[in-house]
Amino acid sequence: MNRRTPRLFAATLAVAALALGACAEKTDDKPSAGTAAAAYPVTVGALTLDKRPEKIVALSPTATEMLFAIGAGPQVTAVDDQSNYPADVPKTDLSAFQPNAEAIAGKNPDLVVLSDDRNKIVEQLGKLKIPVYLTPAATTLDDSYRQITELGTLTGHADQAADVATRMKDDIAKLVKDLPQRAEKLTYFHELGPELYSATSKTFIGSLYSQAGLTNIADPADADGKSAGYPQLSQEFIVKADPDFVFLADAKCCQQSADTVKARSGWAGLTAVKSNQVVALDDDVASRWGPRVVDLLRVIIDAVAKVPA
Repeated sequence: MNRRTPRLFAATLAVAALALGACAEKTDDKPSAGTAAAAYPVTVGALTLDKRPEKIVALSPTATEMLFAIGAGPQVTAVDDQSNYPADVPKTDLSAFQPNAEAIAGKNPDLVVLSDDRNKIVEQLGKLKIPVYLTPAATTLDDSYRQITELGTLTGHADQAADVATRMKDDIAKLVKDLPQRAEKLTYFHELGPELYSATSKTFIGSLYSQAGLTNIADPADADGKSAGYPQLSQEFIVKADPDFVFLADAKCCQQSADTVKARSGWAGLTAVKSNQVVALDDDVASRWGPRVVDLLRVIIDAVAKVPA
């Protein structure tokens, strides 16, 4: 996603209820020496591949990260214009927001990975006999693990994908285990953009904060679910809720920081501001659901652990 995507993404979800978004350490792109060749054909859902795909087009930053994390990077020949991790991905001008079947077909893919069926692109590519695998925006960690393992099956890296998913689970379990026990949960506000869109506990990012034992001040603002988990809060609502933490997912896109938050009308008195608990996140990591969610959760938990129980 580009630097403005997180807040645009949130606004899109809130208004139209549409869902769009590598490990803690980068996984080696090359298959391990002892990995046996996968047997084809393989089937995932309704998709069957007769042979290992060697020209994969990834039109989702999260899918790109997943593919490289499981060792399928050498098979990826083109990615969309928002994919930027790892740094050496074969970036193109292909758009995931306005996908064009002819432009995609021009890359001669034997597998296309998408996160959203915009412009009926799946049907269009189907008419061109191009296999498509959808990786919709995750709502739980299990969704992320499943997509990783299914991509492993499709690309011939099942063992490596299983290892990535297992490592994620183990790392998250260790992080959560080390959290201090509290009589009362700390509260937080997750900021998607200066317009004060946020994400409730029912979203993927919200589920990560729940893992960290935090209470989301945005939950009452979307109790009926009409904002699809992405309500826009008001200044007054946030000041009244007085969160213990403010997590900024708009630090890069919109240059938000502890200083800009403190300068907002009425915010200087927030517990989060007075306690130096305004935390800038990496916008990209905070808007994706790939292996780097471990990095994101680590930042959150490290911040929480500094508060005396």
